[in-house]
Amino acid sequence: MNATTLPALGIDLGGTKIEARLMAMDGKELWRRRLRTPSGDYDAIVRTISGLVTAARAAAGSQAFTVGVGTPGSETKAGVMKNCNSTCLNGRQLRRDLQVAIGQPIRLANDANCLALSEATDGAAAGAEVVFAAILGTGTGAGIAVHGRVLQGPNGLAGEWGHNPVPFGRTGEDPAFECYCGQRGCIETLVSGPGIAQDHQFVNQQQLTGEQVAARASAGDVDCMATMDRHTNRLARSLASVINLLDPDVIVLGGGLSLLPHLYHRVPALWGQWVFTGGVKSPVRTRLEPAKHGDASGARGAALLWWQG
Repeated sequence: MNATTLPALGIDLGGTKIEARLMAMDGKELWRRRLRTPSGDYDAIVRTISGLVTAARAAAGSQAFTVGVGTPGSETKAGVMKNCNSTCLNGRQLRRDLQVAIGQPIRLANDANCLALSEATDGAAAGAEVVFAAILGTGTGAGIAVHGRVLQGPNGLAGEWGHNPVPFGRTGEDPAFECYCGQRGCIETLVSGPGIAQDHQFVNQQQLTGEQVAARASAGDVDCMATMDRHTNRLARSLASVINLLDPDVIVLGGGLSLLPHLYHRVPALWGQWVFTGGVKSPVRTRLEPAKHGDASGARGAALLWWQG
């Protein structure tokens, strides 16, 4: 049976949740489930994903389906995971272990690549030639789709924007926090959810989660509003560097922070001062959009991995 004509189960392995979606070829959702990610426990993650596949099989009855998995980081040619902010995955043969656990082949790709594929296919960037899809959540990563196909690169690093320094900063403006990748001052350490919390604690000596900082800022807390202003400025600078390098038609935001409505007017209002124009005043034509399919987009993109061919 041709795998490209079967229903597809997409699984998005995130830092805090594992989302599963079973989809028909016409895009109709047949089944879904979301579970909390077992923190720091590789074997439990494999068992959880295997359990989701078992539950999807029960829901599908006799109908076979393909399985695609979106993960943080990427898979090396040797089949081991690298660059995962869920660090228990690094150095492990995740594809092999999942295939043994569920008893069928899987396709595996970076979670931000899955987001890019989903949104470029029928989401917020449908029809766009070049799409940059950034996940702002537990970590900060991105995927790139060109003419509806995901770029990966020989090192599996296409779109790994979160592990570059925050650009266009003035001396002392951006704390150079340590990153799990071994560098300091990475974009991820300041524009992710934990990055907001870390910056707020650094400036205000107050321990809050990123979600709490955003909520208190909305309620008028002056210190939290200042933290969110710094976050918006850093995100605008970081995306301006993407525009200078890639010049995408659309930048799509996914992850928990993509739900912050102020980003979609304030970031484009700021980024023009860092986008290269050669001194000629002209509007930045790149659009900034939230993921049309919300936090399900990564799982949808994982399902599409088999249909992409």
